[in-house]
Amino acid sequence: MEIGQIVFVVVLLLTFGFAFKKYKELISTIFLAKPVKVDGPVFERLKNMLLVAFGQKKMFQNFLPAIFHLFIYVAFLITQIKLIEIILDGVTGSHRIFAEPLGGFYTFVVSSIEILSVLAFVATLIFLWRRNLLKIPRFNKAEMTSWPKLDANIILFGELVLLFGIFSYNGADIVLQQRGMEGYPDTGPLAVSAWAGPILFGGLEAEALMAWERAGWWIHILAVLGFIVYLPYSKHLHIFFAFPNTYLAKLKPRGAMENMPEIMEEVKSMMGLAPEGDIATDMDEIPEFGAKDIFDLDRINLLNAYSCTECGRCTAACPANLTGKKLSPRKILMDIRDRSEEVMQKLKSGNSEYIREDLRESAKKLSPENFDDGKSLFDYISQEELHACTTCNACVEACPVLIDPLEPILKMRRYEILTQSSGPADWTPMFTSLENNGSPWQMSDARDAWTEEDED
Repeated sequence: MEIGQIVFVVVLLLTFGFAFKKYKELISTIFLAKPVKVDGPVFERLKNMLLVAFGQKKMFQNFLPAIFHLFIYVAFLITQIKLIEIILDGVTGSHRIFAEPLGGFYTFVVSSIEILSVLAFVATLIFLWRRNLLKIPRFNKAEMTSWPKLDANIILFGELVLLFGIFSYNGADIVLQQRGMEGYPDTGPLAVSAWAGPILFGGLEAEALMAWERAGWWIHILAVLGFIVYLPYSKHLHIFFAFPNTYLAKLKPRGAMENMPEIMEEVKSMMGLAPEGDIATDMDEIPEFGAKDIFDLDRINLLNAYSCTECGRCTAACPANLTGKKLSPRKILMDIRDRSEEVMQKLKSGNSEYIREDLRESAKKLSPENFDDGKSLFDYISQEELHACTTCNACVEACPVLIDPLEPILKMRRYEILTQSSGPADWTPMFTSLENNGSPWQMSDARDAWTEEDED
């Protein structure tokens, strides 16, 4: 085995080892939340995944950006064929291992990749212009601080590096083929490199050409491996998570709120509708309703947060945000993700300081069950944001990967109102009236009094 092969295999193993560890940690973080029952027809879920995640269906609500996004997306998918060859070449020490067996089909595939790469190059420049010069409002909201902006630019510049690598690799390789150099199998006339290669590299000596070809090969594969390592820290994690997220997206109608069995049973008992034996008698421990922290959300809620593309379509569609309110559905998801990361890092530390105070003497080690750092989602998301939501579902409809920002908002409001007995002062008369009269209006007569009136 040559030194180049050894270096490549070591780099490959280190990359996948690190990535496996980080992705496993991400899955463990999502599993800190409550399990959720996934029901409904599998066919419907598969259709959602194929149309929305794979087919980019909802992206085309904004047609022009969707076209440019499609260029990058399709180039990303098709390039994976070439990536397989590059990995096999690196491990076996061969060069273009598929070229001779596939013949003309190889020329077609690599030419298609080059054409798509040119389109992806154009799209990348346009996205850099849109994000940094055009000042589109949804890219410049309060939550889009230095890191979210930098994150988007890192990926876009990474795309340019990747494209530079592949065209350097192909261009120099074509010139070496034309000179009949041994070890460089005929690829046929590639769509871009067949004419661009001689223009850019035709005046170089053989040794310089070989150096450019190897440099391009390494730049391309290192850019790909760099993406794999970087994605768990980036909003571009949606490249992977969009598929399970769209499959697991709830199939219930938009606006259908999750039922709370405890409340339903309590109301039944108050109205005398509960069967004998079903009425709870032990009220020593008052149950908590809604969500205070990530442990009270369900796993799909956390998957939603990690699948967020930070595109801002939800915030751009939010009527509360449009009228100057503090609420931004995108920020809600970013806050949930940040809180999840904070909790996981503290759990990993094993610091007994984060064990719930009443369990510190009995607990052997820190765990999700006894975790308490004195913070919650309410330290990230303000009551002003929660109260501004009109539950119109505009954010849910706008999301290109079927994320539901409304559900965690409702769960946090339920905790505030039902568990903390808190909430805006303007809401209190309505709740009191609902409890006393069965309607939101404060009227002295019972709601059904009109049914008892005599007909004239």
